[in-house]
Amino acid sequence: MNSKKKHLSKEVIAGLTTFFTMSYIVIVNPQVMSSSGTGMSVAGSLTATVLISFLMTLLAGLYIKLPYALAPGMGLNVFIAYSLIIGEKIPWPTALGLIFWSSILFILVSIFPIRQKIVEALPNNMKHAMSCGIGLFLAFIGLKNLGLIVAHPATFVTLADINFTIALGLFGFIIAFYLFNKNKPYAFLLSILVVTIIAMFTKEIEFPKEWLALPDFDSHFFKLDLIGSLKWSFIPVIIAIFMTNLFDSISSIIGLSTSAGFVDDKGNPQKLKETLVVDSIASLFSSLFGTAPATVYIESSAGIQAGGKTGLSSIVTAFCFLPCLFLAPLITVVPAYATTPVLILVGILMCKTLKNIHATQLDDIIPVFLTIILMPLTFSITQGVLWGIVSYVLLKILVGKIKVISPVLWILAIICSLALISEHSTLFK
Repeated sequence: MNSKKKHLSKEVIAGLTTFFTMSYIVIVNPQVMSSSGTGMSVAGSLTATVLISFLMTLLAGLYIKLPYALAPGMGLNVFIAYSLIIGEKIPWPTALGLIFWSSILFILVSIFPIRQKIVEALPNNMKHAMSCGIGLFLAFIGLKNLGLIVAHPATFVTLADINFTIALGLFGFIIAFYLFNKNKPYAFLLSILVVTIIAMFTKEIEFPKEWLALPDFDSHFFKLDLIGSLKWSFIPVIIAIFMTNLFDSISSIIGLSTSAGFVDDKGNPQKLKETLVVDSIASLFSSLFGTAPATVYIESSAGIQAGGKTGLSSIVTAFCFLPCLFLAPLITVVPAYATTPVLILVGILMCKTLKNIHATQLDDIIPVFLTIILMPLTFSITQGVLWGIVSYVLLKILVGKIKVISPVLWILAIICSLALISEHSTLFK
């Protein structure tokens, strides 16, 4: 009996640890999705964020039966908000429709063995370059929203003068870094709270007029534009969302399963198919609820390190999200400079994949460089993916290494080439 109680308490503690480690997403995701220019609301984004996190983490606990938690992905949310809605001026209902169709593709790929072929088709250097490029893009947006990087007529961007709010944001970054380095599960959340409280008492922001509010099911729920998102011109965008989502989930699952020992005799993640199915379903429901695709969170490792071994800890994490449904008034007052340190630090962490890139020849270096650099420079993850794949195949042809190009990669390169020609060539205007 004591053994059962000990097991139960471990799972509960693990579930709480995972929640506090990833709870920052309840504040950050609504702010990203409702950034100026998207047209989305904070309250609607909050409701969608909390509900998708609750339902999909609960499903993970009941179906996968491993201590995995899901929520809208960092990087994916920036891709949707800044790259598609703001950058490419795609209306947010259409963007949600694009997530829906990419999720259908994701579900099919997760059920059938196509996923393996796509994962194997892209060189490892390209996969790591995509992760690094997204991280750089994320950090750049964080620096821009903090106000530390501003526009300049001659140099395009420059360093701003450091005022009080920028200093507060930098202070928040120091807090987040210090606590994260100490492996504290509340590192990101406490950083946001400290900066927000200081901003309130220095009268940079006002205290909320009300503390709680009912969930907003009107703004975003089932407002996606399924017909408007079904255009030939959107096919590359759907593929870009699909690939970003796929590699984001694959890397998280592999990282979690390896560190926790949830692997089979061959070293492959346990219940990979079930995990990918839940991940793809989470992406689908995210589009219906009105937010960025939800995915397995690498922060689940904090709960695993705290003793989580089964889906019970995921169930605990899931129910921790529910009270957050009523916190819209509080989250609305959180200033951007309180959350941007999280964007910057997460972006830096994503750039750690640089160490896994092994490229000595120009035909390998150039595609990696284009993938990484074009994401922040064009304000588009899609462009980085398209140019990276096309340049890789083209350069391999030029140096006589056609044999390394798999049939699947040929197909991807042709689709990406057509996308670039149709979007950027004046011949088709």
